[in-house]
Amino acid sequence: MKAKQPFETVVSDHGPTVLRVCRAVVGPTDADDAWSDTFLAAMKAYPDLPADANIEAWLVTIAHRKSVDITRARTRRAIPTDAVPETPTAPDAEPDDDLIEALDRLPDKQKHAVAYHYLAGLPYNDVAAILGGSAAASRRAAADGIAALRRTYALPGRAQ
Repeated sequence: MKAKQPFETVVSDHGPTVLRVCRAVVGPTDADDAWSDTFLAAMKAYPDLPADANIEAWLVTIAHRKSVDITRARTRRAIPTDAVPETPTAPDAEPDDDLIEALDRLPDKQKHAVAYHYLAGLPYNDVAAILGGSAAASRRAAADGIAALRRTYALPGRAQ
């Protein structure tokens, strides 16, 4: 039987992948919160996780659920105000902010399939388990998402 890794090792090994998924799903503003919520929930559940479990798929599943929670909370949040706030200045753009914006324009199923398969590296069976449906449907959603990105996302040095 395989021994479980210390939780700190799990965080260091899979933290960057979970952050990429969170950024793709909820955007850069809420990604850190989704990442933190993911690992807090994972830390509580980790002792009960079987030693032979696919940790990466398990973490991406938790990240998916936490991201959905944040997205839902964002739509319910009302901000009453007496005056229109000043328009905040945009933070310095990170290299992949344009890609995140392009991902954000995709339908949810495509966005999540692309994030989980291409950014997290999960096989389509695991993507299907997270999103619901079949591996073929996840493959189709990811392919449609990639096709849409190719049409709308300009890579540096490539004319559209």
